[in-house]
Amino acid sequence: MAALVVAVAALGVILFGGDSQYVVHARFTSASQMVKGGEVKIGGERVGTVDKIELTPDWHAELTLKIDHSHAPLRVGTVASVRQVSLSGVANRYVDLQMPTGDKQQTIPDGGLITERDTNSAVDIDQLFNLLRPKQRRGLQRLVRGFGRSIDGRSRQAAAGFRYLDPNLSTNTRLFAELTSDRPALSRFVLDSSRLATHVAERRDDLAGLVDQLADFTGAIAHRRGSLGQAIDVLPAFLRRANTTFVNLRATLDDLDPVIDDTRPVARRLGPLLDQLRPFAREARPTVRDLAVTLVRKGKDNDLLELTQSNVPAAQILARTALRNGKQREGALPASARALEGQTPPTADFRPYTADLLGWFDDFGHTGILDANGGAARATTIANAFATVNGTLTPIPPGLRESALKQVAALGQNNRCPGAGDHPGADGSNPWKPSPDFNCDPTQVLPGG
Repeated sequence: MAALVVAVAALGVILFGGDSQYVVHARFTSASQMVKGGEVKIGGERVGTVDKIELTPDWHAELTLKIDHSHAPLRVGTVASVRQVSLSGVANRYVDLQMPTGDKQQTIPDGGLITERDTNSAVDIDQLFNLLRPKQRRGLQRLVRGFGRSIDGRSRQAAAGFRYLDPNLSTNTRLFAELTSDRPALSRFVLDSSRLATHVAERRDDLAGLVDQLADFTGAIAHRRGSLGQAIDVLPAFLRRANTTFVNLRATLDDLDPVIDDTRPVARRLGPLLDQLRPFAREARPTVRDLAVTLVRKGKDNDLLELTQSNVPAAQILARTALRNGKQREGALPASARALEGQTPPTADFRPYTADLLGWFDDFGHTGILDANGGAARATTIANAFATVNGTLTPIPPGLRESALKQVAALGQNNRCPGAGDHPGADGSNPWKPSPDFNCDPTQVLPGG
């Protein structure tokens, strides 16, 4: 009898009180196509089932989840998401649980609630299409139909193309993983982008002007589409030639490696020089600015560029052969060059007299004086009428002045050789007697030489 009572009690515990599953409630904004008995997974492993689906007073869905005791309890911060097994089918959804990081956190008690803040509802493809307006829907339909026509009869090629698409998708997965790995940096990027959009919106008038100018630019390109088409036609040949050039450039760069290695010590010393040039560059800004105004200025015939352009006719007269005075005549420069041909020997005859000519220019450049009446030039012969006798300056008697002058002055030099107008050079180059029978006296030189 006692054994029978124990067996009945054990059976009652198993049937009514021996449920070892852990229960938690999760609220979703939508649980469409979710059915009772659906799976609950963690990392792709089944850990429980959906026991009940109820409607809350605020018209949201509340799912009662039964979790196996081996995976209970859930930690605070667990995210519950409704996911699809595939795009095909109706009741093919399950609840995916994502555990928070760390192992020492608060747990959700049995019968606890996962709020809507930590749940994600699945988005039906119909909801996505409902966001599109009729015009966009028609465009999407044409896109799908066009894609179908493009692969019609080319299924094998399309399959091969899709095979190469898998690495791209894998790369995108790694890209998004990198983006989400540093959430603070991503948040800063989003905030900075928002601020940038705000600043752009504040300058919308300027942006509108930029768009108008861009429209004018593209319109101008459209008017020259013939020339643009010709440029595009010759572009492949240009690229082929450029490819050859770049290949040769690679070898040239390899040859430049020793040069770069040799210039590294100089480059280190160049740093202090550049530091010293910075103040010079700052101080040169006004000069460069004024120079820019000198080169190009608004208006007509008032800058250096227009002056240079005005010299084109003069250059044509100087250099080109053209019809002038009813006859084809060569430019002034070629005509002058032809006229000077054969003039070297006569010009060479004047070369020895360079010292005399420059001396004459120098003398006439120092003969003037400046007083209250203005500038004046006077030429006169001055002779000293005094002599020093025993340390005393004594007047020379008039009868002796002529003989005293002849003793100190070089008179009668009227047959000087070329170059005698200057003191004789140390190399003996002047005075110069062109030939032994040349009529000049090389002894007639300046006194004091």
